[in-house]
Amino acid sequence: MIYASFVSDFWNEHILAHERQGVFLVLVGFILSFAFIRMSTRLMRSPKVPWWPGSVSTGGVHLHHLVFGIVAMMIAGTLGFTVHGESPYAEICGFFFGVGAGLTIDEFALWVYLDDVYWAEEGRSSIDATVIAAAAMGLVVVGANPLDLGNESEGVAAVIASGVLLFLVVATCFLKGRNLHGIVGFFFFPIALYGACRIGKPTSPWGRRRYGERRPKKEAKAEKRFQAGRRTDRFKDAFRDIVGGKPSEGVAAARDEAIAATREAGEEVRQRAEKVAHAADLGHRDQDK
Repeated sequence: MIYASFVSDFWNEHILAHERQGVFLVLVGFILSFAFIRMSTRLMRSPKVPWWPGSVSTGGVHLHHLVFGIVAMMIAGTLGFTVHGESPYAEICGFFFGVGAGLTIDEFALWVYLDDVYWAEEGRSSIDATVIAAAAMGLVVVGANPLDLGNESEGVAAVIASGVLLFLVVATCFLKGRNLHGIVGFFFFPIALYGACRIGKPTSPWGRRRYGERRPKKEAKAEKRFQAGRRTDRFKDAFRDIVGGKPSEGVAAARDEAIAATREAGEEVRQRAEKVAHAADLGHRDQDK
């Protein structure tokens, strides 16, 4: 009863009272579709559940669920404009827009690498993108507004200055590789300011540009701060494994292995061709004698 009362109060006071039911249903559809498609792909991957639809592949063209997500967003977004905010049609469109977004973000790594790295180490970026997107939607649902920079009584110059400052600080977070600080800080300025003031990752654009040989002390500090195997990274990897499943061999290693195998096969063919040519040459010489 206490839980039901809490949910009811939250829905009435924070969602309906501020007319946020549309964006709330976007978030619900987003989380549900991502959870379902991740569960589905993990069951398809497991040899213990051959009965799950899609577990048996017969070859041919593989249609990524990214495609269905894009189509769903296109349809829901277009219909959302036609209903002019009329309830409950606007909320229904919002829910299906979230469903499409969840299907699409699950293959975020495909956008970046333009390769099927879903189960590779690179595919973990899809989990990171999903967490960031869900966090941003959640902040909007609870009322965080990054565009609420002030009011006219403070003066136009002050509003513009605060907006420019916000975007500069958030951009600094992204340049330093502190993406979560940048996303959350876009809604809560102190978090963005904290991330911008902290040292950047050595592999980030900021680190490559401003550390290294130009500032060896900063480079050493960044490498020590973000050294491989640190506790935070182990926690993130464990979380990614729980949500998305453990990755297979990285796409880079697989590509290198394929290249090496191709070279080996080519060398074997060349050696056989040389043997055949050498035998033919010996045969011609015997005939000449």
